[in-house]
Formats: sequence, C-alpha cells, structure tokens
Amino acid sequence: MADLLEGTLPLNLVAIDIARHSNAVLIELSDGKRQRFRMTNSAPDFDRLLSYLQALPGNCRVALEPTGDYHRPLAHRLLTAGHEVVSINSVAQARYREAMFNSWNKNDPKDAQVILEMLRRGTYQRYVDPQIAGHHDLQELAKAYYQVSRTRTKVQHSLINHSLPLYFPEMHRYWCTTRNE
Repeated sequence: MADLLEGTLPLNLVAIDIARHSNAVLIELSDGKRQRFRMTNSAPDFDRLLSYLQALPGNCRVALEPTGDYHRPLAHRLLTAGHEVVSINSVAQARYREAMFNSWNKNDPKDAQVILEMLRRGTYQRYVDPQIAGHHDLQELAKAYYQVSRTRTKVQHSLINHSLPLYFPEMHRYWCTTRNE
C-alpha cells in the first residue's frame, strides 16, 4: 500500500470561470497555495496558461462551467495538452454559491472559488470534447435537424394562424384531420 501511495503525483486543481471576453482563473497548487488571475479568450493567453500548467509539478485537473460555446476552444486546448478537464453543472454551482456565501451575489472571482470548492469535493462531470471523441459530425447534424424542424414548425404556424384564415376561414377544422375522418 505504501508503494502505491509513494508513486502518485501531486494533483494541482485549476478552476476557470468562463466568460465571453475574459476568464477568472483560480489555481490551488498541490501544497495548498492559491494563485488567482484573469486571462482573455485568446490564443496567446491560452498558450501562457498551458505553459504555466506544464511547468507545475504533478498532474492538473481543470474544472470549468460550460458557458455557451465560449468554453470549447480552451477545453479543447487543455485536453490536447494532456490535462484532465471536468465540467461543473451551472445549476449546482448556483445552489452551492448560495449555500456557501448565503447570498445570490455573483462575480467572477467568487464563481472561480465556488468551482474550485466543487472540484475539491468531487462534484463534477467528466468533460467530453465532441471533436476528440468523434461526435462532432453527429452533434452538428443534430443541431441542423433542430434548426430545420423549428423553422418548419414556425412556417406551419404562420400559415395556420395568419395566411390561410384570410382565404379559407374553415381551414383549421381540416388541417389536422386525416382522410378517414
């Protein structure tokens, strides 16, 4: 048992609050020291973060809250660099923040602190990048189907509610009936 424990590398925890233009980063090193900084959503800042994480002793587990599509470039870069990336549920984060600080007050450094605390407690999900996992084409196809079906429904409702009643007021009776009726 002692041999197994001696061979494990220290784990550095990284919490990133994703936003549109800049991200709040909170890093807890394996010795307990914390470092906080902001970074923009740009390739040079991604490179600086990756080089900093590569220089740390041990492995890094990076937690982030998926926000729109803003998290995808950074998560992809972290995964391809060999870091473990996990995601935090936004609803769980909001409830945890409310319980932790006893308020709904929200800001980026506080969110990064909540993400780090949830990471330390193990309340996260494994992040799966669609490009790396090979689901990207399927995901894009599903999004396209959703867009087309939503547009089709909008056109149908527009016809039923606006255009057809002008010329065929009784059309609503026949729109959803079958030939057997």
